[in-house]
Amino acid sequence: MNTTEYNFDALVGPTHHFAGLGLGNLASQAHRHDKSNPRAAALQGLAKMRLLMDMGVPQAVLPPHDRPDIAALRRLGFTGDDAAVLDRAYRDDPDAFAACCSASSMWAANAATVCPAVDAPDGLLHIAPANLVTQFHRTLEVPTTVRIFRRIFADDSRFVVHAPLPAAFDLADEGAANHIRLAAAPDAPGIHLFAYGRAPGQASSNPAAVGPPTDISGSPQFRRALPGAMRQIPRQSLAASHAVARRFGLPAERVVFARQAPEVIDAGVFHNDVIALSHRNLMLYHQRAYLGSSAIIDRLADHLGDALHLICIHDTDISLDEAVASYFFNSQLVTSPDAPDQMTLIAPAECSTLDRPRQLIEHLVADTDNPITRARFIDINESMHNGGGPACLRLRIPLSEPDRDALGANVILTPDLADQLEAVINKYYRTELTLDDLRDPALRAESRAALDEFSTLLNLPDLIQ
Repeated sequence: MNTTEYNFDALVGPTHHFAGLGLGNLASQAHRHDKSNPRAAALQGLAKMRLLMDMGVPQAVLPPHDRPDIAALRRLGFTGDDAAVLDRAYRDDPDAFAACCSASSMWAANAATVCPAVDAPDGLLHIAPANLVTQFHRTLEVPTTVRIFRRIFADDSRFVVHAPLPAAFDLADEGAANHIRLAAAPDAPGIHLFAYGRAPGQASSNPAAVGPPTDISGSPQFRRALPGAMRQIPRQSLAASHAVARRFGLPAERVVFARQAPEVIDAGVFHNDVIALSHRNLMLYHQRAYLGSSAIIDRLADHLGDALHLICIHDTDISLDEAVASYFFNSQLVTSPDAPDQMTLIAPAECSTLDRPRQLIEHLVADTDNPITRARFIDINESMHNGGGPACLRLRIPLSEPDRDALGANVILTPDLADQLEAVINKYYRTELTLDDLRDPALRAESRAALDEFSTLLNLPDLIQ
C-alpha cells in the first residue's frame, strides 16, 4: 500500500526561554540567560511548516506541553499555592525551576522512534516514545507525549504506540534523532541505522573516568563516567537501541548499530542528526561521524545495493566545528509530489551566511550525480540559539491514506489551520522572556489559554493536566 512521509512538527510553547539546559549542546549553552522571543520562535517554526505544506510535502503539527510544570515542582518539595511554588523554586533552585518551565517538547525528533508498517512483522505502524532520561527537563515531556500519541494514533488495528523504555540511564533513549531508515523505494522494506554513543560497561562504575565537578547546565555537577577522556555525556545507549529494534520486530539483517565517535560527541554532536541526514535512499554523513564507518557502510550497501546513494562529507568540505556551528546536517531533505525524483534541502539560514556550509550546499545542488536539486534557507533563529535546527523540530511518520483517515485528531496542517494557529500565537505569546519572567502567574495563565485553544483546534483534549 502506498505510503507518504508526513513531517510532524511540534509547535514552540509560550515558555520558550534560554536556560542552557542542553547537556553537550554548544548552542544551548552559549545562549544561556539570553532574552528569548517565544512569539518569534513559534512563528518561525510555523513558517517552516507552511513552506513544506506549500511545496506539497505533507505536514502535521503537534501541540506544545503545559508549562510551567507545577506538579513536577511540587514533587521536588516546593509548597504553597501555584504562585508561591513558582517563586520559591525560582529563588531556591533556579535550574530545577528552568527545567520545569522548558519548552523542549518543540524538538519532536526526540519524541519517538518510528517503524513503518512495511518493515514491521505485524504490518502495523509502530511508534516508540523515547524515555529521555539523560536530562531532567526532557523526562518531564514523556507522559504528555505518550498521551498525545495514543490519542492521535488510537486505532490499534493500524498503529502501535509502545510504552517508553524503563527510565534507567543504561536504557537512555533519545528517539528518532539517533535513527536513520533507508529504503530503495518509498514503499520498499528498509534498513534501520541506530546510532548510539555509549556501549555497555560505560556506566558510573568506572571511577577512573570520573572528572572533577563540571558546570555543564549552569550548576556544578559531577559527570557520569565516560569512555576515555570524553567531556560530554553520550545521550543514546546501545542497550536502548537494541531494545527499540526488538520492539519493532526488525530482523537482524535489516538493522545496523553505529557507534558515534567520542570526538564528535565532545565537539557538540549530542545526537546523530547533528552529523548525518537522510531521505529515502540518500544518506549524507561526516567522515568522522562513526567508529568503523567502512563496516557500517558495507552493511547498508549489502541491503540496498545500487539503490543506495551515500555522500561522505569530508573535513575538506566542512570541518566538524563548522558542521556543529551551522547545523548543516540538521537540515531536512524532502520530496515534492510533482518531482518525486528530486530532493530539496531545507537548511537553517546560518548555512547561507557561513562560507563553507554555503559552498558545500552549492556543490551538492550543482552535482547531477545526486538527487538534491535545490536548497531553501529558513530562519529558525530562536530554535537554533536553543540548540535545535530544522530536523530537530520534526518527527517523520509514514502514513498510508487509510492511516491518515484513521488519525484521532485534527493534526494535518492546512492553510486554514495554520492561520488559526498563528492567530493563537499572536494573541497569547510574549515577544520577550527572561528566567525571571517565568515565575509571573500571568504567564502561566496566558500559556494555558493558548494551550486550551490549541487543544480545541487540534481536537486533542486534556492537554492541560
